[in-house]
Amino acid sequence: MGNLPLAAGPTRRTVLATATAVSLLSSACAPAPSRATTELDAGALIDELTRSLSPDGPYRDPDASERRTADRAARSLLAATDKADDTDRLFADLGFQARHGIDPTTGRKCSIYLASGSDDRTWGAVLADRSATPRTVIEVPHPGFDINTEKLGLALHRRVPGSVLLVAGAHRQAAAGAADVAHNNRSLFHSLAVAFAGAGLDEIQLHGFADRNLPTSDIVVSTGSAPTNRLARRIADGVSELGLRTCRAWVRRCGQLEGRTNQQGRAAAEAGTVFVHLELSWSIRSDVASGDQVVAALAEQLAEG
Repeated sequence: MGNLPLAAGPTRRTVLATATAVSLLSSACAPAPSRATTELDAGALIDELTRSLSPDGPYRDPDASERRTADRAARSLLAATDKADDTDRLFADLGFQARHGIDPTTGRKCSIYLASGSDDRTWGAVLADRSATPRTVIEVPHPGFDINTEKLGLALHRRVPGSVLLVAGAHRQAAAGAADVAHNNRSLFHSLAVAFAGAGLDEIQLHGFADRNLPTSDIVVSTGSAPTNRLARRIADGVSELGLRTCRAWVRRCGQLEGRTNQQGRAAAEAGTVFVHLELSWSIRSDVASGDQVVAALAEQLAEG
C-alpha cells in the first residue's frame, strides 16, 4: 500500500523514543577491511535506483528463458562464493551489472547485481552479504512507492549476516501496473524470490501503509495466504514488546493489509516455505528512531532462526 505524508505525528512515537535508538545504518561489524580493498556503497546505488523510478518508466516481464536463467542465477549466487564469475555471467544475461567489494558500514564482503535500466529490463537489485551462509531473503517490492521500505530493507540486511536483499526496479504503477511485482507471478522479482525460498531461505517482505488506512495499528504481521509460521509469531511478539500496536492477521482482520493476494506468499503456501508479510505505518517509516527499533527487533528474531 502507498501513502501520502501526514501532518499528524505517530501515536506510538513517544513510547519508542524512550528506547535507545540504533542507527538505521548500524550493525554488528566485522573487522575493518584493509585500505587496498574496494568499498561498495550499496546504499547509494539503491538510493539512486529508487530516485529514478516513475509510473511512466519502462518495464516488461521476463520471458520463459529469462525466468529459467533467473532461477539458475539465484541458485548460483547461494551455492559458493568461489564461483562469482558464473553468477556474474548469469546475471549479466539478464541485464544486471555485478559489483563486488566491502560494505563500508559492516566491513563485510558483499556483491550487488544491479539492472542497468538502459532497456525495459528494469528488474532492480540483488544485494548479497558474503560473510555467512544465507538463511534469509529480505524483499522490497515497492521501493519509492512504499516510502523508505528500501532503506529499512537495507538496514535489516546489514544487521543479518549472510542475508540477501531483493529490491524491485520499477515503480509499481509502471506498465499499467504490471510492474507491481508483489502481485505479478511472471515478474523477475517473483522468479528470484521463489528460487531463493526454494533453496531454503526464509522470506520477509516489507510494505507500507498510510496511518489513516489502519489508525488502530502501527504494524501488521501476516503470512499472506501461507499458513502461519513460527517466525511470523516471533516477529509479532518482538515488535509488540516495543510498545507498537501490532495487528496479527491470523488473529483478526487488519484492514485488508494481510497480503492474501501477494504472489510470493501464494508461492510459499504451495511450496511449504516460510514467508512473512510486514506492513509498516507511515509513522514508523517516517521516524528514524521508530524504524531503528523495528529493524533491531526484526534482526533479533531472524538471528534466532
